[in-house]
Amino acid sequence: MNFSKALNILLAAALLVVVGIYSTRGTTAGDTRNNIAMSAKTATDIIHERSSIRSYTDTPLTEEQLETLVRAGMAAPSAMNKQPWQFIIVDDREKLDAFGDALQTSRMAKLAPAAIIVCGDLSKAGEGWLQQYWIQDVSAASQNILLAATDMGLGAVWTSVYPAPERMEVVSGILGLPEHIVPFNIIPVGYPDGEARPMDKWKPENVRRNGWE
Repeated sequence: MNFSKALNILLAAALLVVVGIYSTRGTTAGDTRNNIAMSAKTATDIIHERSSIRSYTDTPLTEEQLETLVRAGMAAPSAMNKQPWQFIIVDDREKLDAFGDALQTSRMAKLAPAAIIVCGDLSKAGEGWLQQYWIQDVSAASQNILLAATDMGLGAVWTSVYPAPERMEVVSGILGLPEHIVPFNIIPVGYPDGEARPMDKWKPENVRRNGWE
């Protein structure tokens, strides 16, 4: 092999290495841009992207994902910082099916790999009329869970239990809840089976300034 031919081979090999490096860099840069785009979403973006998801794939959720959702719930505001809530994570198939069979409003639990039951803990609530703040507190916690699910690429839906006596009785029976624990809702959660379709609920006529008139 003469010198000229060897040099050409070396140059070609070097070119392949350079192309490979820049190709890899391009992919990494693309991934970085995507990550930046995702992280650039604001809380307002997530609020408007949230929608009620009632159909899920059979992909299970990890312990980390479920804990992240519950942590989001516990980050909610709480009157007098009483935090009168309890969160019950259910991924037992029989219990999820039992919710779906017994409660028409929570029938989608039969399709979900998990659900979070948000409960009021009356033993942690205030006294007298202050006790009723638990309803606001667990509502805020529930909304946090829904928004966290949206941010994580999951789908969830708030299905009401409280204040319907028959629903509360069913859920308390399935979960064996003590009297001071009030089941507030069931939030089925999983990977959406289909495309989410957020609703635009903006209605200017529902906004007033400085009073009713």
